[in-house]
Amino acid sequence: MSVSLKELVAYCDGLLSSASIRDYCPNGLQVEGTAEVARIVSGVTASQALIDEAVRLEADLLLVHHGYFWKGEDSRITGIKYRRIRSLIGSDISLLAYHLPLDVHPELGNNAQLAQILGLETLGPMDPLAKPAVGSHGRLAKKLKAEDFAEQVSLVLGRECQHIGDPEAEIETIAWCTGAAQGMIEQAAQLNVDAYLSGEISEPTVHVAREAGIHYFAAGHHATERYGAKALGEHLAQHFGVEHHFIDIDNPV
Repeated sequence: MSVSLKELVAYCDGLLSSASIRDYCPNGLQVEGTAEVARIVSGVTASQALIDEAVRLEADLLLVHHGYFWKGEDSRITGIKYRRIRSLIGSDISLLAYHLPLDVHPELGNNAQLAQILGLETLGPMDPLAKPAVGSHGRLAKKLKAEDFAEQVSLVLGRECQHIGDPEAEIETIAWCTGAAQGMIEQAAQLNVDAYLSGEISEPTVHVAREAGIHYFAAGHHATERYGAKALGEHLAQHFGVEHHFIDIDNPV
C-alpha cells in the first residue's frame, strides 16, 4: 500500500500541531521526493549514514527528529549539507523532520516515550504555561537509590548514565527533558523534585545540581531521543498501511 506524500505530510503536521510551535528550524517537509510513499525509514538525525541506509532500503521518505536548516547556521548548500541533500534528491527520497513538535507530543513525543520506556509516571509538564511546554515531571514507579536508578537507565537505554549526587540517597520524584536540556535544571529544582534527567551535561550543570540539592542524570542526547521518530513511524505505518523501518545510527553522545 502507499499514501500520497501530500496527505502524509498534512496528517503529520496536524497530528503534531507543528504550525503552532515556534522552533529553531522548519518543521515538516524539508526535502521533497517521490509523490507516493510506500516505505518509510525513521531515525534520530538525518546524517549521511542514515540517508545511506534509507537509500539501501529504497525508502520513499526519511523521517527524523534532527533535520536541516537550523537558525544561525550557514544557509549555503555546500560540503556535508550538499552531499546529504544530493543523496536524498538523487534517490527521490523526501525528508520529513519534526524537532520540538516531536519532543512535546503527549503520546508519540520523545519525552512521553522516554517516560514509558523508563517506567515513569507523568504528572504534567515542567511549565504548563510555556509554549511549547517542553519537559515533564512525575515520579518513579517506586523509590530507588540514585545509583540503582542510574543503573536502570543505563541498562534500558544501552548507554552509561552519568549521575551527579549522592549515590546512596533515595529518589522518587523526577523531572525530565530529552536532548540538550541540561539548562533546564534550575527550572526542575523549582519544582522541588528529587531529580532531573536530560540528555547532555555541561560544566555548570554539576555546580547547579550540587547547590540546588537535586540529583542530575545525563542519559545521552541520542539515547533519550531515539523513541519519538520511531513511535511516529510506527504510527504512520499502522494508520496508512505502509512499511516502516527504524534505523539506529550509533552515537555515544
